Amino acid sequence: MSPLRGTYRRMKKRWKIFWSINWIKTWYFNYKMFPFGIASKLPVVFYGSVKFTSLNGKVILEGPIKKGMIGFGQAYEKNTRASGIAEINLQGDLVFKGYAQFGIDYLVYIHQGGYCEFGHMASIASNGKIICYDRIVLGTYARIGSQGQLIDTNFHQMIDTQTGERLPKTGSITLGDYNFVSNRVTIMQKTQTPNNCTIASNTLCNKDYTPLGENILIGGIPAKLLRENISRDWEGEKEQIEKSLKVFES
Repeated sequence: MSPLRGTYRRMKKRWKIFWSINWIKTWYFNYKMFPFGIASKLPVVFYGSVKFTSLNGKVILEGPIKKGMIGFGQAYEKNTRASGIAEINLQGDLVFKGYAQFGIDYLVYIHQGGYCEFGHMASIASNGKIICYDRIVLGTYARIGSQGQLIDTNFHQMIDTQTGERLPKTGSITLGDYNFVSNRVTIMQKTQTPNNCTIASNTLCNKDYTPLGENILIGGIPAKLLRENISRDWEGEKEQIEKSLKVFES
């Protein structure tokens, strides 16, 4: 490729990114949630339409601050058009330990007193949903597929009709490092997964799977062990993943 052609392609990519960003919501969010020194770097970028239902909580960035390190509404999948239903309702704490990525048409709800943490290079794809009343933690490279949902509450009080015991409404969720979660997976309270865990499509997770060990495939309703000694080729895909996240550094 000639130097001129290479320069043209880089400029074209930059202009495409520029016009896809919702600059008003990006500036508003950063300068509302962070001190001036951090906000001026625009670490959080919004692509497309988004509704801020509440921004009364906190956003905490750990590690070096980079422009666009957190991307909301990025069209990094096969689908590129949004329905315009993206929404953030932030009343608790949202913590990022590095780069993170949200696909189009997401819902992020962090209840007052709730704590949600994204490890470095964690993501949730299009039409993803996070509802956090208690505690949700995604490890490094925990990648959630489209239409995935993490919900750590039952919403309604349940009781044991024989004993009258009031059952817990909430319970924490913890996904290990290098988790590959396929599309349409529901992850409920009390879920814990080990490092290097793959979760099959249309699965329901609702318990601690760490005793099964690492490099496993689980799936089903509810999830059970399907295969051992299996993992996504993370090393082979890291460059591609980082390219989709680090859009201002390529």
